[in-house]
Amino acid sequence: MKNFRKIIVAAMALFLSACAGQQDIAETPRFVEPRFRNEAPIELEVSKIEVVSEFVPTFQRPNVEHLFPVSIEKSARIWVTDRLEATGSPADRVAKVIIKDASVTEEEVKAEQLFYKDNLRYRAMLSVVIQVYSSDGQAQTNLDTWREITIPIDTSVEDKERAWNDMTDKLMEEFDRRMEQNIRRYLNMYIKNENMILEY
Repeated sequence: MKNFRKIIVAAMALFLSACAGQQDIAETPRFVEPRFRNEAPIELEVSKIEVVSEFVPTFQRPNVEHLFPVSIEKSARIWVTDRLEATGSPADRVAKVIIKDASVTEEEVKAEQLFYKDNLRYRAMLSVVIQVYSSDGQAQTNLDTWREITIPIDTSVEDKERAWNDMTDKLMEEFDRRMEQNIRRYLNMYIKNENMILEY
């Protein structure tokens, strides 16, 4: 009977240990898309905002955007959700956000000196056009943003993902800042309560 109890206790200990291990795995931090909820949305006097992606990944090198833990294309879609808001207008006035490019390319860079490591250079590109159109006319602004990093060729997968994630975060920070400037300059007539009218 004592041996049986020892077996039960040992089995329970193994079960609890396994559960704890699974909990540790479940709580492992994951990379997440950058969000912009801490900034006030840009209120556009349009009936709706459409997002269209014209970017088609090739899944072949030198393109490697499909390997990134955080998709630049998805980050751009989230930016639209967080930063742009349709406040209503004549029914035919629509804002369209077109993602033209959200690619990342990889290039091997040979070391210039003997006994030095070769490197990998990554270049991320985000190209977006925002159009506002209706029966009264059309206006648009566009932005091409890029970022480049170089890391040793023998960098581990884990460290690569960290570098890629940091690259995506910084790319989206720059995109957010510059695109807001463009919207307020070139689409200011469609921004709610925007009193400044620019002349070109």
